[in-house]
Amino acid sequence: MKRIQIYDTTLRDGSQGEGINFSLQDKLLITRRLDEFGVDYIEGGYPLSNPKDFEYFQEVRKLPLKHARVVAFGMTRRKNCDPATDTCLKALVDSQAAVITIVGKTWDMHVTDVLGATLDENLNMIADSVRHCKSQPHVDEVIYDAEHFFDGFKANADYAIKTLLAALSGGASMVVLCDTNGGTLPEDVAECVAKVKSALPGVDLGIHCHNDSDVATANSLAAIYQGAVQVQGTINGIGERCGNADLVAIIANLALKRGYDMLKPGSLQHLTELSRYVYEIANMNFRNGQPFVGTSAFAHKGGMHAHAVARVSASYEHIDPTLVGNERRILISELSGQANILTKTAKYAIENNREFNIKLRDTVQDLENQGYEFEAAEASFDLLAKKALGVYRPKFERLAYRVNVETGLPFAGRASDGQADPSLARPANERVLTTEATVKVRIGDLVQHTVAEGDGPVNALDAALRKALQQTYPRLAEMQLVDYKVRVVNARAGTAARVRVVIESRDHTHVWGTVGVSENIIEASWLALADSFEYKLFKDEE
Repeated sequence: MKRIQIYDTTLRDGSQGEGINFSLQDKLLITRRLDEFGVDYIEGGYPLSNPKDFEYFQEVRKLPLKHARVVAFGMTRRKNCDPATDTCLKALVDSQAAVITIVGKTWDMHVTDVLGATLDENLNMIADSVRHCKSQPHVDEVIYDAEHFFDGFKANADYAIKTLLAALSGGASMVVLCDTNGGTLPEDVAECVAKVKSALPGVDLGIHCHNDSDVATANSLAAIYQGAVQVQGTINGIGERCGNADLVAIIANLALKRGYDMLKPGSLQHLTELSRYVYEIANMNFRNGQPFVGTSAFAHKGGMHAHAVARVSASYEHIDPTLVGNERRILISELSGQANILTKTAKYAIENNREFNIKLRDTVQDLENQGYEFEAAEASFDLLAKKALGVYRPKFERLAYRVNVETGLPFAGRASDGQADPSLARPANERVLTTEATVKVRIGDLVQHTVAEGDGPVNALDAALRKALQQTYPRLAEMQLVDYKVRVVNARAGTAARVRVVIESRDHTHVWGTVGVSENIIEASWLALADSFEYKLFKDEE
């Protein structure tokens, strides 16, 4: 199969997504990871848009990239302006990028109503801009992005083709068809790309889709099947409005379902790792249901599904999850059958203990009826299985705990010399909240009674419990709480409703979830917190 070029615009188009703000260091870290992954082109940004993007192109030249080519992105020259004096083109040239992508207008309505230019002037703007960039001694390649191409082609096909010819006349190595509004459907993309291929034989085409109709991935695949040789998108589909085409799904589909040549050998097995790395850098939560790489992508909840997958994995999995670096998960819930229980308790070698499996399944169903949920709390389920088997030996015993929250007078700011400093004082109507937790636990014959302050009740409890246990269990220093979720279970009970608390914790090697349920939110939090500590101690012991 022919090779497909992967063009990543996470750092430029992806950063335009709401709530996403990459620092310069973030951009450099992602650049290195994309290069290691085998991406062909990395669009670093628009050097004229802000100082950070300008500085990026200075710093990225210092990175020892082994595969990817860094791209500077910008617009065509302004109307009635010499390309040599145009500030945008000057910034692109000054970036010293060896590859430049120029974006220009395709839709005649945009030319006349938005730019206020004539159709012929727009063609000159495209050709002049590409030619000027291509003439620079350090520029090896100029790619042309045809903005709103599909809308433009629908409105005036002849003119849309002329804009591509203008770019090619200026020396563009490739023309990229952009579904900028994200409103085109796959069959229309396929038909349009086929017509462009026919009108421009031998010209390399690319595809750039937005996800406003939730078909950006399908549109990208449709264009590839019609002959496009480059696909543009972002990792995890992040981007403005509804996002861009998700390169994660596109890469997996093209490589595994169609056998296209792309990336570097062995890269595909790091796809899940790359996806989660970008989520972490962007400070975004993982999308559990994301195809191929989501934590739920190969998760099986129904008993029938788990039973079938245990026998023949392909029965409910369209690919082997390890091919993209993901893993199968068998979930435990009230829908679970014995197959789920068997899978989750395989390490205890009890597959022939039918009575135990039924008992454990019934216990899970009873607890879920009370408000528990073990799908995101597999560590709590593991402790539950130990208790049912009779192998659970608690690492510590709770004797008592107390949480105290006080509102005090406003803090009177003091400078280092002890004198009052008005600049440090708080508003007169602002009260200071102080949270203190006291924990009393028994560890073997040792009783520990500790107290700690925190930013809130759970933080204070965590600090006090950690202080009580860490002398005996020093490896607890590796553990940290990374997420805390609260949900009302039976909302109709009003303020007397039960709440479910799910806590996510991690250490150097693992991430695990625990759950607690109670009418008292502090007690529910304690139950989940205690399970998290217990699981860490058992895991380290095993």
